[in-house]
Amino acid sequence: MIFADPPYHLSNGGISVQSGKMVSVNKGDWDKSKGYETDYLFDKTWLSACRDKLKSDGTIWISGTYHNIFTIARCLVELGFRILNCITWVKTNPPPNLSCRYFTHSTECILWARKEPKVSHYFNYELMRKINGGKQMRDVWRLPAIAPWEKTCGKHPTQKPLCVLSRIIQASTRPGAWVFDPFTGSSTTGIAANLFGRRFLGIDNSVDFLQISKARRMEIDDLTSRKVFLEKLQKQSPVFVEREFDFLQDECVSYGVDLPF
Repeated sequence: MIFADPPYHLSNGGISVQSGKMVSVNKGDWDKSKGYETDYLFDKTWLSACRDKLKSDGTIWISGTYHNIFTIARCLVELGFRILNCITWVKTNPPPNLSCRYFTHSTECILWARKEPKVSHYFNYELMRKINGGKQMRDVWRLPAIAPWEKTCGKHPTQKPLCVLSRIIQASTRPGAWVFDPFTGSSTTGIAANLFGRRFLGIDNSVDFLQISKARRMEIDDLTSRKVFLEKLQKQSPVFVEREFDFLQDECVSYGVDLPF
């Protein structure tokens, strides 16, 4: 499985609110738009490279906003993927809209697609139903944005919350599966993968962000820290089923892999 959080092309000189303070939305040169055609070719190039590495029954998740998600969907269709869902992630704690001239931005889209239209993909339907109170899980997820306890090793300007990646990984991979992130940043994808017994590979063009990734990985090597992370996740959102540790252990044994803790 692949999870990608590519540039949204948002760094255009605007402003936002962070921790009650007015801040620039500029993330870096890597997030600046170079015009529709150039942005489109960039997205199609990395998606094509990912498709080449994905197994025939593999799936890919891509996060975005209206700035890039329609281009991503176009690329997926042109490359032969089959789009399975468009998840609407509703942030329970979004920043306010300073201009007061349009609705507050409080959602992101996460596209889920499989590589081959006619090759079946893995979906842990029963687990998703269990953590949704015994009902089918819908494509609207109400989950919080990044929490302070997730930034103890440093800050990344577009870091995704662990609760979102935990749900994605549990929904679409088996224990022991490989998970890849081509824009890994501070590697929330990798932390979620490691917490749930999956193998992970992430790449990024920033050495500074990769240092944060390394520190976060070393942080969960400590069993106490790992337990705290899982407890915070469980309180933060309905990510886990009851007795999740027993369930995870049973599933890992079934697939012949060891628990990572």
